[in-house]
Amino acid sequence: MTGPSADGLRDRTVIVTGGARGLGAAAARAAAAAGARVLLTDLREKEGRAVARELGGRARFVRHDVTSEDDWRAVADLASRTYGGVDGLVNNAGISGGSHALEEQTAEAFRRVVDIDLTGVFLGLRTVIPVMRAHGGGSVVNVSSAAGLMGLARTAGYGAAKWGVRGLTKIAAVELAADRIRVNSVHPGMIHTPMTAHLGIPDGEGGYPAAPLGRVGTPEEIARAVVFLLSDASSYVTGAELAVDGGWTTGPVLTTPFKEDRRCPST
Repeated sequence: MTGPSADGLRDRTVIVTGGARGLGAAAARAAAAAGARVLLTDLREKEGRAVARELGGRARFVRHDVTSEDDWRAVADLASRTYGGVDGLVNNAGISGGSHALEEQTAEAFRRVVDIDLTGVFLGLRTVIPVMRAHGGGSVVNVSSAAGLMGLARTAGYGAAKWGVRGLTKIAAVELAADRIRVNSVHPGMIHTPMTAHLGIPDGEGGYPAAPLGRVGTPEEIARAVVFLLSDASSYVTGAELAVDGGWTTGPVLTTPFKEDRRCPST
C-alpha cells in the first residue's frame, strides 16, 4: 500500500490515543508526515513527550486515561481551543491483558481489558463526535486486531474487546454517515511492538510462518493504513474492516506441498 500523498492530511487536526510508543507513535509520525497537526495522548508521559518533541511544531502531548470521561472532554476541548476542531481520531490505546485460558482469566482482569480496549473507544467516539460534526465531518480509525476477526485462543478479554470495537465501528459508521463522519477499523496481525516483544518472534522472511506472507509486520505498515483511512484517499470507505496482517486471518497456511487426490474425478 503506497497510501495517500505526503500532504494528504495538510492542515487537519488528528487525535491519536496510545501515541507514546508502538502503533500509536507510528501513526502519529505518519499523520504528521502527511501534514496533520497531531494531538497525541497516553498515560506514559515521558515517552509521549519525547515523540511530540521529535515531531516539533506538528505535535502536542496530553496525558490521557481513555477510560476517563473527564479526560476525554479535556482532550476534545483542548483540540477545539488550540486548533479549532478535530478532523481525525485514531482510537489506538489498548492493552493485551496477557495470555490466559478462559477459565483462568479473572473477572477483574477481563473487565480491565474491556474497559480500556472497548469502553475507551466508545468514550472517544461519544466525546469527539460533536466536535467533529461541528467542524464539518471527519474520519475515525478504530484500531482493533486480527483477534477481532477470528477466535484466538487465550485472549478472552482482548479478543472480546476487539470484536466489540469491530461491531461498534459499524454501528458508528451507519449512524454518522449523514454527518460526513467516516468510521473504519484496522485489524493488525502480528506486529513488532513493545506489546509483542516478549514473544521473541524474529524479524524477516520466514520469521512468522503462521501468516501467508511469512513474517511479522512493522508499526509503519499499520500507520500507512491508518493515514489512508484518515485521508481523502479513502473518501468512499466507511464501516470497513481493513486487515493488515500478512494474510493471517485469510486462511490456514499449507505446511506440506499440495498433492492432487487422484480419487477425485476431473470435471
